[in-house]
Amino acid sequence: MTLLRRIAGLFLILGVMATLSACAGIKPGNAKAMQPLKSEALSKLASMGSGPGKGMMIRIFKQSSELEVWKETASGYKLFKTYEICAWSGVLGPKIKEGDRQSPEGYYTITPGLMNPNSNYYLAFNTGFPNKFDRAHGRTGSDLMVHGDCSSRGCYSMTDESIAEIYALARETFKGGNPSFQLQIYPFRMTPQNLAKQSQSEHMAFWQNIKSGYDRFELTKSPPTWDVCNKQYVFDVPAGTGVLEAASACPAGIGTATMTAALQAKQAADQAAMEAEVAALEKKAAAEKAAAEKEAAAYAEAKARGEAIGSFVGGLFGGKDADVKKTIDPTKTAPVPATRPTNS
Repeated sequence: MTLLRRIAGLFLILGVMATLSACAGIKPGNAKAMQPLKSEALSKLASMGSGPGKGMMIRIFKQSSELEVWKETASGYKLFKTYEICAWSGVLGPKIKEGDRQSPEGYYTITPGLMNPNSNYYLAFNTGFPNKFDRAHGRTGSDLMVHGDCSSRGCYSMTDESIAEIYALARETFKGGNPSFQLQIYPFRMTPQNLAKQSQSEHMAFWQNIKSGYDRFELTKSPPTWDVCNKQYVFDVPAGTGVLEAASACPAGIGTATMTAALQAKQAADQAAMEAEVAALEKKAAAEKAAAEKEAAAYAEAKARGEAIGSFVGGLFGGKDADVKKTIDPTKTAPVPATRPTNS
């Protein structure tokens, strides 16, 4: 019985492994994970004043299917390379629940424990979804990865060549003494123009919240520190503040009060530009609607005029067939054609 129980337990474990998310498959061997960075990558890092062991940061933009790797230098983070994302799932907007096949958005901290050298999808690292913000909103999901194999069911999929280089960059960053790196995931580049195009989206408040971190990086070229309180991302939390309660009110001095003058100026300018862009888009839409209505009215008028002219002309030349009276005289016999003479 003991042997049978062990066998049954083994099958149970295998069954659980088989039902894990499609993005988190495991197979033996990790030689791919130890591939060294190519000489071209090392040369580029050196030329930009960085190195394999320096800090790194990743930004993902859904709409343009781009993944950026930034590396630390003495003068702030610089863009190392932009990779094309093969596939991501769902639509613009955050992941809400397990099984919605939606790729996440937000801020995530990638640690060595989230790296998966044995992925069935070549190589992978877990995004860490759900994070503190996601959990505060009751969002669910598991094993949301950035991986190879160029296919996605809730993950961000790269070519094998791309994920191999990204994985190696992350591995060397950890070897350099960095305990983690930041992953920022956005629906699109957070410009006033892009936000204006989505002004009616139900996710606008969320996007404006994560834009605050985006703006900080654009100004400082340094990954912003983040935490969660009042169910919102907050940035540049002062050291010594302690652990924030995600669902509780933010302590005094946390949130917008920490913004610098430059950041306030940028956000005010962006807000004004977005409002102007929204007004321009609304004006354009109204003009297009008016033009379409005018064209439809002109067509209807021309059609009615044509029908009126047809009726008038028909009346001049005998009217319609319905007006013709047909009579038959029963006293008259239809004529019989004469016999055609033949030649003799």
